[in-house]
Amino acid sequence: MPPDATQPKRLRILKVAYWILWFGLLPIILASLAIWALSPSSGTEPAGALGWLQSVVRSQPVPVGIVLFTVFEVALWAIRHDLPFARHAHPPLRADLPPAMREKFERAQSLLDEAEMILTTHDKAIVRDLTSRERDKLREDLASLREIMDRVPFDQAGFIDAVERADGAIDIRLGRWRKSEVREYVEAILMAVAVAFALRAFVIEAFKIPSGSMIPTLMVGDHIFVNKFSYGPAIPLSHARLWSGMPPKRGDVIVFAFPENPEQDFIKRVVAVEGDRLEARGGHPIINGWEVPSCRVGTWVYSDYDSPIRHGGDLYVEYLGTESYLTFYDRSGYFPDADEGQGHYRGPYFVKKGEVWVMGDNRNNSHDSRMWFGGKGGGVPFENIRGRALFVWLSVSDNGMDWSREGAPVMGRARLPPSAKELEPQFEQCLKNRPRSSLPGLP
Repeated sequence: MPPDATQPKRLRILKVAYWILWFGLLPIILASLAIWALSPSSGTEPAGALGWLQSVVRSQPVPVGIVLFTVFEVALWAIRHDLPFARHAHPPLRADLPPAMREKFERAQSLLDEAEMILTTHDKAIVRDLTSRERDKLREDLASLREIMDRVPFDQAGFIDAVERADGAIDIRLGRWRKSEVREYVEAILMAVAVAFALRAFVIEAFKIPSGSMIPTLMVGDHIFVNKFSYGPAIPLSHARLWSGMPPKRGDVIVFAFPENPEQDFIKRVVAVEGDRLEARGGHPIINGWEVPSCRVGTWVYSDYDSPIRHGGDLYVEYLGTESYLTFYDRSGYFPDADEGQGHYRGPYFVKKGEVWVMGDNRNNSHDSRMWFGGKGGGVPFENIRGRALFVWLSVSDNGMDWSREGAPVMGRARLPPSAKELEPQFEQCLKNRPRSSLPGLP
């Protein structure tokens, strides 16, 4: 920077706002909207020209989202100097630089950096393949560009000529070692895809909730993230883990491969771990003779998105381990309390080593451990567990986007459904009156 060139005033808060807004929030919002727009409606099979793309988006929303995020980042970067607050984020190159020359000046800096990197990285090959005269001419053109970039006052015509000569010299003499812009963009996108699949395999994965078995904790159409590190990351194409964090704790919400059909992924809540004796009375679990404490919140009614059926029943807050969560007891579900032979009492079940038993929060409308293997019941083997549920990142039903579900935690502090807001006082009272003990004793 020339010593007499003064820099325009920049505000730090606007610099932070620039980066957060244009290269943080906006790409995320655009990628999320694109995924929502490309996701087929619940219960429909993608067809037509966009069918393949819709299938990919539905099956791999996280990798697609990362690719879209990268594409939007690249597009915004291309117009970075024209975005609001840009002058506060990008340091001025020199005070007397005409605005029209800013991008070319940055290009000149990039050329010098690129040439230096190539000369350092491929030093031996350059000495072998280029004559001393060619190397001297290259250094002369680069030195000329550096000199004119620092010249005061700024010589616009001379600068443009120097940039063109340096660019041509680098292209002719170092072209075989250069990366084209297309190659750089392709590499960036491929890297994003590779990172996405690595994250999906070892760290975090997205799942869509297709049924109401976890209502009111999770609704049909919720898209959630699952932490695959919670119990130790599984090695792809095997049942082994890099390390084991098993077993899950009672109260954890887990995603797992359905034991009777491993091609299907289920999501349920862990209620019993290895060595436990499990019973259920009216859908309320009893572990080692200890009934899991609960608090009745009130009556609630909800409707299925894809049918006119209205489900009426009782909402409870249940306390298990460190979790306090909502459960729903539908009066017309699979396990109605009035049906003494099926729903009133089930068990006892004994949890084997290396497995956990699970139940859905929608207790009378959940195909869970109580029903598996021809009604005999069964557990989830550790090797079937994908990970622990985190939060809702997108919620889309046939009725459209449900913004009230954005960021809803799957575990942690429970949240009442918006349609049950009138029960808020009773709900808060139940949370306040959590029992001292929410862990079963030994059998």
